[in-house]
Amino acid sequence: MDNKEVTQKMDRKIEKKKGWKAVLRKKNWPWLAGALFVCLVIWLIFRDNSSTLRVEERLVTIGAAESGEFNDYIRVSGQVQPITTVQLSPLEGGIVEERIVEEGATVKKGDVIIVLSNNQLNLQILDSEAQLAEKQNFLRNTMIAMEQDRLNLRQEKAQLDLDVQRKQRKYEQNAELYREKLVSREEWLESKEDYDLSVTRRDLVMERQKQDSLYRTVQIEQLEDNLDNMQRNMTLIRQRIDNLRIKSPIDGELGLLDVVLGQSVTMGQKIGQINDLSDYKIEAQVGEHYIDRVRTGLEATFDRQGTAFGVLLHKVYPEVRSGQFKADFTFTGERPENIRSGQTYYLNLQLGQPTEAVMIPRGSFYQKTGGKWIYVLSPDGSRAYKRTISIGRQNPQHYEVLEGLTPGEKVIVSGYDSFGDSDILILTK
Repeated sequence: MDNKEVTQKMDRKIEKKKGWKAVLRKKNWPWLAGALFVCLVIWLIFRDNSSTLRVEERLVTIGAAESGEFNDYIRVSGQVQPITTVQLSPLEGGIVEERIVEEGATVKKGDVIIVLSNNQLNLQILDSEAQLAEKQNFLRNTMIAMEQDRLNLRQEKAQLDLDVQRKQRKYEQNAELYREKLVSREEWLESKEDYDLSVTRRDLVMERQKQDSLYRTVQIEQLEDNLDNMQRNMTLIRQRIDNLRIKSPIDGELGLLDVVLGQSVTMGQKIGQINDLSDYKIEAQVGEHYIDRVRTGLEATFDRQGTAFGVLLHKVYPEVRSGQFKADFTFTGERPENIRSGQTYYLNLQLGQPTEAVMIPRGSFYQKTGGKWIYVLSPDGSRAYKRTISIGRQNPQHYEVLEGLTPGEKVIVSGYDSFGDSDILILTK
């Protein structure tokens, strides 16, 4: 290439870049990067973090918040039970020998239901009878021996009395003769000493007679007490034989009899029950959520064949099992016709007086939220937004809303399990 061509190329005019080309020039890249960073920060700050989910409107249940009278009651199911049930248990163990009454039969107090046999008890009775006879013989022999001792002492005392009289007479005679100097002093002294000795011997026998009398009295009382105890024990043992005949403790119906012939039953074992059918009660299960509000004296009602019946909460059991506790209701007025044990009634238990409140219909959303939040529909019904609320009391139809909703607002009351953590629901047709 010659110099002329080079000079023409160098003299060619360079055109300036316009539009995006000018903006994207290499020297502007740092500025562009900075601008993009600023835009990203602003977007992160002001973006809407709410997560959304599209939901078909036909798949949700919508309810409205309304103001009205909130009736504070709950519905519980209960079963009819006899007013009293008495456990049937043997007072003595044994072998079932005979079943006299079968389940479902009506019995009177004292009717024999089961007959038991117990050979060991029969041996105990024979042994007790032998011990009683031995005690009786011992008492008789002891009393005979004491009576002989008493007679011997009386005989000995009579002999000593005679001896005292003779020696006293001899002593008095010798004393008179001694004063007249007709007997020696030694003879007089011997008669005096003999007399004193006989008196002392008689006094000792009388003292022994008195002590033996006291001893005999105490010993006989003890023996008689022992004999009485043996006789009472014998009576009780004979009563144990009668306990082998298991009897009904009350008038009623034999509701259960869980024994078979030849079965061995122990003392105190539950073998059946007697139901007192003079009246009935309703045994209901109540959710533990209401344990602090349910108390004796509350009233409840239920419908049976178009008629309303009233019952009164009579007893609340403190034990909670499987999230429920038991309560007993008694009738306050008429009983339903053809009432039977085991029938199920649905009670409306009144917990408090009706009050004005904001209410929403009951729904399965409560299991997911616990009543702390709910989806509230927009005015046009196209969207539903998560909102914090507070739910107080509840009855079978409504929840009481303490705060978070106003009358007229619509909410989704069906289950939320398929919504995940979405903050906004877009309802589609």
